[in-house]
Amino acid sequence: MIKILFFAKLREQLNCEFIELEIDQVSVAEVKSSLIKQNPQWQSVLMGNKVLAAVNQEMVNQNTIVQSGDEVAFFPPVTGG
Repeated sequence: MIKILFFAKLREQLNCEFIELEIDQVSVAEVKSSLIKQNPQWQSVLMGNKVLAAVNQEMVNQNTIVQSGDEVAFFPPVTGG
């Protein structure tokens, strides 16, 4: 089981704080694809170029492998000063 969290504007756009998926040994990109298969209306939000990802609180790219028990977080780019 993988726990997926959504933060900031993504949480508002998807109207979802978190979701759990029964998948194992997949890439972050495949996690997104699985989410879109279950929720086709999420495609425009999740497939945007500006969606960042973290696995177990570490920034990752779309090719990073996720395993059962991991926590994946998606969020928009963060700016600060």
